[in-house]
Amino acid sequence: MFRFLRQRIVRLLLLLGLCEWLLLAVSLNLATHLRYFLFPDDLAEFSRHLLLRSMIFATVIIFGIGAMGAYRPHLRTTMLGLLARQVVAFTLGGIALALGYYVVPQAYVGRGVLGIALVLGFAALAAFRALFMHLVDVQAFKRRILILGAGSRAAQIHSLMRRRSDRRSFTIVGYVRCPNESVMVPDNLLLQNTSLHALVEREQVDEVVVGVDDRRGALPMDDLLECRQAGIAIIDLTTFFERESGRVQLSLLDPSWLVFSRGFHATPLHRLSKRCFDLVAATALLLFCWPLMLLVALAIRLESGPGQPILYRQERVGEHGRTFWLFKFRSMRTDAEHDGVARWASKDDDRVTRVGRISRKLRFDELPQLWNVLKGEMSIVGPRPERPQFVADLATKIRFYGLRHSLKPGLAGWAQLSYPYGATEADAAEKLKYDLFYVKNHNLLLDMVILIETVEVVLFGRGAR
Repeated sequence: MFRFLRQRIVRLLLLLGLCEWLLLAVSLNLATHLRYFLFPDDLAEFSRHLLLRSMIFATVIIFGIGAMGAYRPHLRTTMLGLLARQVVAFTLGGIALALGYYVVPQAYVGRGVLGIALVLGFAALAAFRALFMHLVDVQAFKRRILILGAGSRAAQIHSLMRRRSDRRSFTIVGYVRCPNESVMVPDNLLLQNTSLHALVEREQVDEVVVGVDDRRGALPMDDLLECRQAGIAIIDLTTFFERESGRVQLSLLDPSWLVFSRGFHATPLHRLSKRCFDLVAATALLLFCWPLMLLVALAIRLESGPGQPILYRQERVGEHGRTFWLFKFRSMRTDAEHDGVARWASKDDDRVTRVGRISRKLRFDELPQLWNVLKGEMSIVGPRPERPQFVADLATKIRFYGLRHSLKPGLAGWAQLSYPYGATEADAAEKLKYDLFYVKNHNLLLDMVILIETVEVVLFGRGAR
């Protein structure tokens, strides 16, 4: 379940989260003393259970930051973008705490203390995050990798991971050309291959990534074994891309890698735990969202008038290719597909109603799918279900497309967090990279992370059409 914790960038983010949690707890303590340092009796009163109150304050704010995606291993943003996410996180956290204090009066810390703590915590986290990002970008803290290969496969690292954020956890020492291999990487990054082990020792390499175009008879197995015995990690290029980018690179994928690589957990215990998580999460969301669902239904009725359907039923492809009827709040005109031809939703689609445009933007139209989750046709987290017409077409054009149906489809998903709304064959191929990553690596902890970060998607309407 915790295999992904061995990734260096994930461990760094866990350390970042722990340090920020501690800073937030200290901020509430400091805010309490600043607010009441002239009033010893009040300070003594409010200092009771201060440790528990500090832990609650820090946990709520950290959940808000996590919901904004600030702890994502593959987050691409600037420091200004991180500050914007932090502003939203502190705003949401402050509101949640204020509401929580009415529900649990014993946890109340006072408006003054809460305000000071939010200001101190925001400043402390902004400064610490800037320092942390600077330290992470220092070359001495990055994993030094050597690419064995200089052809078309190895060149994909240079072409697909050019951004600074893509290489946050590693630095490329260079590429080593194998015999009879065409050079397709920059000449200045080519290294002379005299002895692979000597080269690794000289360049202080931490990891060798095998990316040769043709492994048959081309791999220096003795040299690789010598490096392995010296404690140098050896991984293949497909696994490297999966780890560093959070997706499975289709252009590098072959069936043998899928067969022999780790992942694809499908034990009875794993399925039972996922089903229990689905039932608990769906029930909780229904209890929390039913007033909102009533308001959406009322808005649809007021706009469309009596006699017009509120819910929309559409056939989708589920686990193992079985079809089911998916329920949504109707967001398009009733004659949206009057000719019976399935169409992708386009940007500014004129078939969408005024209420539908808002509900699609905020994902309110998806809430009836909680019924599909309770019935066992869907999961809370998984690949998004597509229509049979689209699946039949995409399966003939995109290799391994059918693998996404090895799990139940979900309300939220890794692809929805990582890639915007797709309405073309190329978009479907890109989203498949993230779907395969999830299918291969899914676990309860990843499901909870995806569910929390979906808050950001809902708040900012990212990817909706």
